[in-house]
Amino acid sequence: MNFKSSVVLALLLGMAQPLHAENLPAFNLTIKDGRYSPEMVEVPADQKIKLVIKNEGPGPEEFESSDLNREKLIKAGKTAEVTIGPLKPGTYKFIGEFNPKTAQGRIVAK
Repeated sequence: MNFKSSVVLALLLGMAQPLHAENLPAFNLTIKDGRYSPEMVEVPADQKIKLVIKNEGPGPEEFESSDLNREKLIKAGKTAEVTIGPLKPGTYKFIGEFNPKTAQGRIVAK
């Protein structure tokens, strides 16, 4: 590779910046007393997003979604981020694995 090719490659690589999780649109979820709030989160379709999930307890909870192929254990009093997408338009269910009868929600991509 000659000098000119090296410079062009370096410029191209410098312009190709990855989309980091901190730059993604964020949507907040809270888990408290075995329930998610809000139970429905509307997000833009065809775009990566991050869910910011705060566990207000009591006890740990596991965000789980077979629709989204994601699992994340969140200790009481802690906050976790889960990156998802881009999602096609539709509805994607999630649960709290430790409280599956009450900790239920859905993400609606439009």
